[in-house]
Amino acid sequence: MKKVVLPLVVWLGLWWALAVCVGQPLLLPTPWQTAARLGQLAVTAEFWTSSLTTLGRVFLGGGSGIVIGVAAAALGARFDWCAAVLSPAVKVIRATPVASFIILIWLWASAAWVPVVIAALMAVPIAWSSTLQGLGEADPQLVELAAVYRFSRWKTVRLVYLPAMKNAVAAGCRSALGFAWKAGVAAEALCRPRRAMGTAIWNAKTYLETADLFAWTAAVVLLSIAVEKLLWVVWRTAEGRGRRGAA
Repeated sequence: MKKVVLPLVVWLGLWWALAVCVGQPLLLPTPWQTAARLGQLAVTAEFWTSSLTTLGRVFLGGGSGIVIGVAAAALGARFDWCAAVLSPAVKVIRATPVASFIILIWLWASAAWVPVVIAALMAVPIAWSSTLQGLGEADPQLVELAAVYRFSRWKTVRLVYLPAMKNAVAAGCRSALGFAWKAGVAAEALCRPRRAMGTAIWNAKTYLETADLFAWTAAVVLLSIAVEKLLWVVWRTAEGRGRRGAA
């Protein structure tokens, strides 16, 4: 608890002191003004509609990107020609600025679908790397033993590779969804689809509603933390049930 409370108090204190020094809520509202505005927004239908829509877009895109990245890495590990074809594409995705992707995709997709595609693209390289890392952690002796006993390919994957790669893939999924969340909201802010947190942030900036800008940004951060914690709890619960089932 101390590790959370102390940094929070320090940074909120610095924010408050800076806001008092500026003395212009139009430029920098205090934490309390931001919290009050967030509370006002939280009781509106627009807030929850926008938040849930953004969550849906990010989870659809991020989840799709994770599936694609894991599958591509598995194929690359199994077939050398797949690795030779897919690896450069992953490197290009990793090296290209998010803003460039947003503008390019916006040429071909509607504003509502751009955040979905962007979230997927941001998740692919992370899922790819974490899957390859997990596959590399498989015990060579267990792999050799599976071959000696002529395990089927699926049985080898289930008993040897999946246990070895689950932690790396789980960590990769958390990171991938985090990047997908930030990139998805950024895409919304640029493309401005209807019912979106990114659109609300852009509108607040356009109309100089600084308290709204900070409140929506705080909502994005808080929702990201809440979802990450929820996924961590779900993963730990599923892992605990798996261990009890194996016992």
